[in-house]
Amino acid sequence: MEQSEKEAMREASKDVSAEFKTLINEEDLDSLKQLQHLILGRLQDSNAVLSHFNQYSEHCFAEVSSDFSRNTRLLRSMKSDLDYIFQKLRSMKAKILATYPDAFPDESTQEVLDGRPNLEMPCTR
Repeated sequence: MEQSEKEAMREASKDVSAEFKTLINEEDLDSLKQLQHLILGRLQDSNAVLSHFNQYSEHCFAEVSSDFSRNTRLLRSMKSDLDYIFQKLRSMKAKILATYPDAFPDESTQEVLDGRPNLEMPCTR
């Protein structure tokens, strides 16, 4: 490009920027800047609070995670033990029923003997 073309472009840019300045009120720009700074401050405060909360949560999780995993292992062990016990009870009940068919009452008398509600069935009231 030639020097005169560059000068012409520079002059045109100055004219366009001067026109834009007349379209925008300086007080409005100042108020927008103040609002942006206010919002920036609030966002920085929020970011600091969230960072602190994340650190606190990480610390709490580190304290609780070992207990949680230990209790999870304990519950799994208890479940397998209970499954084994109920399996043995079912086999013993089957053997007793084979030997003594009248050892356990039928369903109608069992409800009279055992008045506890069945918690697995929804209430029909």
